[in-house]
Amino acid sequence: LDKVEILLVEDNPVDAELTIRALKAQKLANEMFVVENGVEALDFLFCQGKYAQRTDNSALKVVFLDVKLPKLNGLEVLQKMKSDSEIRKIPVVMVTSSCEDPDIRKAYDLGANSYVVKPVGFEDFIKAMQNTGLFWLLINQPSK
Repeated sequence: LDKVEILLVEDNPVDAELTIRALKAQKLANEMFVVENGVEALDFLFCQGKYAQRTDNSALKVVFLDVKLPKLNGLEVLQKMKSDSEIRKIPVVMVTSSCEDPDIRKAYDLGANSYVVKPVGFEDFIKAMQNTGLFWLLINQPSK
């Protein structure tokens, strides 16, 4: 099987842990990377800074990106990703507690592939992340 990598950009350690558990329970990821802010996300994606040893993003199947992040917010990260010819085809799923219409509209205007509002309840959160993971990792056919 091809290597599958997921990048989770999440500053809330509880939400990050729940997301990881939900995806691993479904055996959806060979390798998950978690970063806590927008600057670190861009370093990972552009193989720079502490991620300079990475050579490319060919195994990166999807980015789960929170909107409200320190240093650089998720919408700014999304804008930089989608403006780069090398990484703009990587699917980006905005996973956030913000159900504000301007955030949703701006995310899609910037090229988000999906927008998932984090449910408040534990079981609902787990199910939402499992369903999102199933779609983006098994059902969706990415562009080559």
